[in-house]
Amino acid sequence: MASTSSLAAVPAAPAAERAAPRRMTDPRRASLPVLAVFLVPALAVYAGLTAYPAFRTIYDSFFTIEGMERVPVGLANYRELLGDETFWVAVRNTFVWAFVAPILDVATGLLLALALYAGVPFARFFRIAWFTPVLLSYVVVAILWMWLYNYDWGVVNVALRAVGLDGLTRSWLGDPNTALAAVIVTHAWKWAGFNMVVCLAAIHSLPSEVLEASELDNCGWGAKLVHIIVPMLRPTLLNLYVLAFIGKMKVFDLVWIMTGGGPLWATETVSTYVYKRAFNWNTFDLGYPSAIAAVWFGVVCAAVLLLNRVFKSKERLEY
Repeated sequence: MASTSSLAAVPAAPAAERAAPRRMTDPRRASLPVLAVFLVPALAVYAGLTAYPAFRTIYDSFFTIEGMERVPVGLANYRELLGDETFWVAVRNTFVWAFVAPILDVATGLLLALALYAGVPFARFFRIAWFTPVLLSYVVVAILWMWLYNYDWGVVNVALRAVGLDGLTRSWLGDPNTALAAVIVTHAWKWAGFNMVVCLAAIHSLPSEVLEASELDNCGWGAKLVHIIVPMLRPTLLNLYVLAFIGKMKVFDLVWIMTGGGPLWATETVSTYVYKRAFNWNTFDLGYPSAIAAVWFGVVCAAVLLLNRVFKSKERLEY
């Protein structure tokens, strides 16, 4: 009887609790109207300014376009591209830019970051001075370095004459043998500061225990750099290389201002060649440059995928 009365004294559960449990909503998941408010404007801008121009360029590559007149030519533009010697020179120059120049960019940025990390005198001043070129426009950088490369009164040739190396003076931007290298050095000067900031942040995030252990073992700066710092910074350095690679595969501004692709197509890139064929050569045909742009779009995408696969780290470092 006592057990029966105790059970009777227990109040019945509310009907809401006895019903099927309600589905709990995740506060991290936004509703469809909220998603639409944030995504639709961005997707509209992307579709109008990126996706549509890309697909339209590929579509136009199958036509001869002269003014408002369109004549379907099928794959004729692509067949003509195979025998275009200037295009292949531009491809060669662009590949030199894309594969060799990023090494100079990243290596220079890493060395500058190591100098700041080691505590060179006037480190705060150098941090600002080395990063300043990143903030300059390509027009300013191009004009500045055209003055530096001037044959008569440029700093480079004046310095060579001052130390008795008159035989090495030359028109750096007018000589086909040195023009591409001169423009690449200019580009590296502009972007070394960006790589420096990224590398410096990555160095400061390294585990202090490892660096302190190397110092206790009397590890010199050279050995520490080769065997400790660079291996641990490998993901950061590879990401910087891929970013630089993508930018240099479509380089245009600096080359166009400094050399215009000359002399004798020594600095011609695919981007400058597309611009010339579309607007500078009076060919009045937008179909052929569209074919060049379409082919190069595929090459850039394939190269980026290949680099990501080659540089993919099999062993992830966690620290």
